[in-house]
Amino acid sequence: MRAGSLLFCSGQIPLDPRTGDIVGATPGAQAGRCLENLAAVCHAAGATLGDAVRMTVYLTDMTSFAEVNEVYESFFESDPPARVAIGVAALPRGAMVEIDAVVALP
Repeated sequence: MRAGSLLFCSGQIPLDPRTGDIVGATPGAQAGRCLENLAAVCHAAGATLGDAVRMTVYLTDMTSFAEVNEVYESFFESDPPARVAIGVAALPRGAMVEIDAVVALP
């Protein structure tokens, strides 16, 4: 959803866009798919993931934070956007990770 110069991206779980299946056997692999999906949403709106100013990462197991954080940082050349990590009891379709974003449109 666009609001002025901001794009509010709904939470993305690690779905393969071709099959609709959950992918990734580890929280890190699932985080990578979530970020790839968010990058596609940004691209469709004329932005990049690098234009994100804030993200929220939802984890079903907070002990996986370091693994997810390593993947998260690999998606940004410098200074990743501000981030909040929240532990949750469950996510849709049994996902281990969900990520949403607020993006400043160029």
